[in-house]
Amino acid sequence: MATVNMDRLLQACVTQRGSDIHLVTGRAPVLRIDGQLRSLETKVLDADDTVALMKSIAPERNQQEIQEEGGTDFGFAYGDMARFRVSVFRQKGDISIVLRLIPTKIMSFEEVGLPKICSALCRRPRGMFLVTGPTGSGKTTTLACMVNYINEHFDRHIVTIEEPIEYYHKHKKSIINQREVGVDVPSFGEALRRVLRQDPDVILVGELRDLETIEAAIRAAETGHLVFSTLHTISAAGTITRIIDVFPVNQQEQIRTQLSSNLMAVLSQELCPLATGRGRVAAYEFMVVTPAIANLIRENKTYRIDSSIQTGRKLGMQLLDEHLWVLYETGKITKEEMLNKARQPGALADKALAKLGKVKGKKQPVAEEGEDDMEILRT
Repeated sequence: MATVNMDRLLQACVTQRGSDIHLVTGRAPVLRIDGQLRSLETKVLDADDTVALMKSIAPERNQQEIQEEGGTDFGFAYGDMARFRVSVFRQKGDISIVLRLIPTKIMSFEEVGLPKICSALCRRPRGMFLVTGPTGSGKTTTLACMVNYINEHFDRHIVTIEEPIEYYHKHKKSIINQREVGVDVPSFGEALRRVLRQDPDVILVGELRDLETIEAAIRAAETGHLVFSTLHTISAAGTITRIIDVFPVNQQEQIRTQLSSNLMAVLSQELCPLATGRGRVAAYEFMVVTPAIANLIRENKTYRIDSSIQTGRKLGMQLLDEHLWVLYETGKITKEEMLNKARQPGALADKALAKLGKVKGKKQPVAEEGEDDMEILRT
């Protein structure tokens, strides 16, 4: 029986503009294209196939880690066309592989659709800028865009700490050093302990995943560095709460004070498939830490942050639901996608019905297809 060739799978992902490849025993290879899973018309993979595919791309040390730990992560380049971030893990005794495509071209602010004030924030000499969202929401792409902007426009020393390195940056106006956890340094904590001795101006931390890393990142911002990082939270206010909750109760007041002084902005994002069926667009929630918001963080009144975001439009601030509505109203995303990603789907469902003229002047509108779903969302 014909074997499955890894080069052909990588080529298929690039040419079909996929974002991920899933290789699982008992199923043909699967591509994720515009958020949807699509099976390739090849043979169903058996255990030997997945092991052979893993060995064709995994470095020796990662193969050893699979044996010892049951999983490993690494990155590799597919010629000049793309890089892939790879996660290999065991399930039911067999090997499974997920490859995330990382484009070689770094997008501009305009292509990503970032608020204009982001370029001004990138000029700041110190502070912390967090990009948050669920897995696969484009956080890495957004950070790469901002690091590239600094690299092109300012003379800075940029140090990134990543696991694994995803976008490769070349030295431009800045010097850029990219350290890979597990290759160049054993852990995020160790890298952050040493980074302040390396004369950095800008520090990118791949992910704030534990107390030690969060503490070190806040300290770096406090001591006069511009720090970028990510968190798996889905709102600006939720990000503040998550960071503070990581710390013991007796330290939380101090952390609120430090955050209120050092946090510059939080950008929370979701990727939505376009209504046309090809491509995706990012929906953003954006919070700039103004003196008013800094005061809310310090006084533990994060529940009022959403109101402050709504009144901060002149700074480019917006809630996620506001941006989702704009994307729906301009025809970029479907109503279903808007409601799926909304924080308050009931309110947007009412707004959509009002737009269709189904609410005003009609006490008992005739239910159309999909309106029952909206009723459920409102209750």
